[in-house]
Amino acid sequence: MSKGLINKVFDKETTRREFLKLTGKGVAGFAVTSSILSMFGFGEEAMAAIALPEGLLVVDRSKCTGCQRCEITCTLQNDGKVQPFLSRIKVGENYNFGTTGPKINYQYEDGQMGNLKMSPVTCKQCREPFCANACPNGAIAADARTGARVVLKDKCVGCGVCTEACPWNLPTIDTENGYATKCTTCGSCVRGCPTDALKVIKWEDISKAHFFSKR
Repeated sequence: MSKGLINKVFDKETTRREFLKLTGKGVAGFAVTSSILSMFGFGEEAMAAIALPEGLLVVDRSKCTGCQRCEITCTLQNDGKVQPFLSRIKVGENYNFGTTGPKINYQYEDGQMGNLKMSPVTCKQCREPFCANACPNGAIAADARTGARVVLKDKCVGCGVCTEACPWNLPTIDTENGYATKCTTCGSCVRGCPTDALKVIKWEDISKAHFFSKR
């Protein structure tokens, strides 16, 4: 790596876009390995969840108790009400049997009925967004400031096509207000987590870790 590039990594505040440019990857193609996460003190239960403007959201399943405080703070921040069903981060849906649902050997699988490991999930901000491509009204578009694909409430009619199109069914319809909800990358879930099971690693720190992992 050239001296100029090294200075770019260490002497300048690194944004998500700059980091991805340095690594030559798009958001959807970017993956933080377990070895990089271990540099930040995460164990084998940690997994990268979503690329936020200020850093990478990491879920540490060894610390998640399933309290659903993240869902509460999400809906308070974005909807002005406590309604975990509408949350942009999903824990309750996976609470009993994990993300893959009930299985014959459920006692060995994720969830309250099994190994007690919780699996918070949220929008993956796909490079080719199934939800936005399927929307008949063009009501899901990239936010000019963050780049996150968000719901345009004035265009959304709450038809639910985005939910059906998403492979993980993550967009949720707020039937009270008549529009879909979807992650805005606001980070309220992280701020509301009482056990630090959700954390954001700044892009400049990941850049440094990525640099040292390649040496």
